[in-house]
Amino acid sequence: MPRIALYPGSFDPVTYGHMDVVRHAVRICDRLIVAIGVHPGKKPLFSTEERLKMAWDTFAPIAAEAQCAFDCTTYDNLTVTAAQQNGATIMIRGLRDGTDLDYEMQLAGMNEAMAPDVSTVFVPASTPVRPITATLVRQIAAMGGNVAAFVPEQIAVALKAKFTG
Repeated sequence: MPRIALYPGSFDPVTYGHMDVVRHAVRICDRLIVAIGVHPGKKPLFSTEERLKMAWDTFAPIAAEAQCAFDCTTYDNLTVTAAQQNGATIMIRGLRDGTDLDYEMQLAGMNEAMAPDVSTVFVPASTPVRPITATLVRQIAAMGGNVAAFVPEQIAVALKAKFTG
């Protein structure tokens, strides 16, 4: 039975931190599905289509190198439901620090209560990417700062275009 993992998030935008999680995730599953949450109450900087393209362009080569099948999807329901709908038995969650751990442990407990067949796997961030958050990247880009140390070049270009276009 193939090990299918779901890595959920907003990916607004994709960062080096997300890439770090994907590099670890593709080593523990046969198929990785990046699931982009779409919530009507939230106003992301990038459209769903733009985020899907960023995810494909950035994560597919990492998965291919690891010989891991890869897919991207969107979801607008409970994350654990999205995992079940995609046949995933593993939920990937990245951790940067203790605050993330506390929050993610609560989520994992609730998810396990709703879907005991889906196991949460925590991936600790590598030291160089621990401070990176998509929120901070957006704020830096909005104020004209250089985000090249936090995102791939094509995403830095897209961010610049959003704020100067």
